[in-house]
This record gives sequence, structure tokens and C-alpha cells, in this order.
Amino acid sequence: MNRTALRCSMALALATALNPASAADTSQVPQAQSDYQLERARCARGESGQALETCLKEAGAAYEEARRGHPDSAPAADLARNATQRCTAQPVEDREACVQRILGAGNAEGSVGGGGLIRRSETKIQ
Repeated sequence: MNRTALRCSMALALATALNPASAADTSQVPQAQSDYQLERARCARGESGQALETCLKEAGAAYEEARRGHPDSAPAADLARNATQRCTAQPVEDREACVQRILGAGNAEGSVGGGGLIRRSETKIQ
């Protein structure tokens, strides 16, 4: 284990031991610990696509959130609203097409793992 990984592990262990709120909900702790160990292993194998230090930091943050009983992700409505809000940066005449692409209209090619997902839709202008 390199120094960065060791420091992150020790910092997480110390923060956990000193945090009185960490004992709030122990029902999800065994699963959170298991998930954390799996994520750390992915980090060590370089499978995350992130720098080791970043990967370990993200894994630790996810572990703490799970221990506190916070949900794994935001509600679907929040995610959809966040995605469509990004379309406000587009020119007014392009915003509706942007929203439609975000919501899944048109064709999609590629993959996130392959480097990107390209969404395309065609609009007839009269």
C-alpha cells in the first residue's frame, strides 16, 4: 500500500472513531463496509478511471454517507431537473431540442466507458 492510500485509510479510520454521529444508524454499516472494501480494491487495481488518491477519497466519502444513512443518490426528479437545467446555457432556439435529447429523444451512440455518449436528434424547420 503506498503512502497516499495509507494516509487516506488512517484519516478515515480516525474520523470514524472520533465522529459521534457515526453511530447513528448501524443497520447499513455492514453493507457499507463491504461496498467500501470493494471500491478500495477497484481503486488499487486502477479500474475506476481516476487517480488513486481521488478514487480513495470518493470511496471514503460514499462510505461515510452510507453510514450516516443518506441515500445513495438523489431522487429521479432531482436528477432530471439538474440535467435539463443545463440546457439553459443553450441559445433560446436550441433549448427545447436540448431538453428532448436529455430526456432520451433521438438516437444515442457510444458509451460512457468508451469515452462518451453522443445523442442526436433531427428537427425539421419550416
